[in-house]
Amino acid sequence: MTTTAFDEYERSRWAGRASAYAGSLAALCARPAPLLLDAADVGAGTRVLDAGTGTGTVAALACVRGAAVVAVDAEPSMVEMARGRLPDAREVRLAALPDLPFESGRFDAAVANFVINHVGDPAAAVGELRRVVRSGGRIAVTTWPHPPPRAQGLWNDIFDAAGVRRPAVVPGVDADRDFARTPEGLSGLLHTAGLSDVRCETVSWAHRTDPEAWWSGPANGISRPGLLMEAQSPETIVRIRAAFDELTAAYRAPDGLLALPTAALLASASVP
Repeated sequence: MTTTAFDEYERSRWAGRASAYAGSLAALCARPAPLLLDAADVGAGTRVLDAGTGTGTVAALACVRGAAVVAVDAEPSMVEMARGRLPDAREVRLAALPDLPFESGRFDAAVANFVINHVGDPAAAVGELRRVVRSGGRIAVTTWPHPPPRAQGLWNDIFDAAGVRRPAVVPGVDADRDFARTPEGLSGLLHTAGLSDVRCETVSWAHRTDPEAWWSGPANGISRPGLLMEAQSPETIVRIRAAFDELTAAYRAPDGLLALPTAALLASASVP
């Protein structure tokens, strides 16, 4: 299996965290799912691969459309949860980009929802998606942009307000393998993989969520804020929570839910 230090780091961070993800950030990541499937032309009878299925959100929507769905993920707890959600899928199994256990050209389409931001070699990951999709098929991917949208960037303000010091080194993709998290950068990644008819758009929305759900992700070690949270003393956690309550108040609707502005990059292309 082809893995980098960043791949190993990511897998250690997500180990056993399917339930924590399902109760926190899964709803955020679910929002572009219908647009992702549209971009990949997924409909009745489409043989589609959902790479990095997580808890199975995109795969479940594809099943509702009547597609022939195969879903994979690198994290065993995600695979177990997805299997329970996907009784109509053809297959749900453990597998990771960029080494998929499928023959070339098996699928009509492949989708990867917020997955290439979690792999150590994004170009190799997109290249592997191309390999398993037939000529004329479609590929669609999403990722978070940089600079981060307000929903994610708000955590930086929260940590600053609480006086949290950042670690000197945060694990990341090697510079020679990374790509700019912009429409041009993501489009370039797909072009580099030899794909054609590349399109990229920014999808913006207000993420409506219970404040406790938004807090629970980092509190349970999810995402970069979760990495920081784990390193703090109980006293610092109290300060972080106070800053969280204060800074999220501006986004709280009358019904008590937060409405956090966010955005994602959605790119799609055809296999020549």
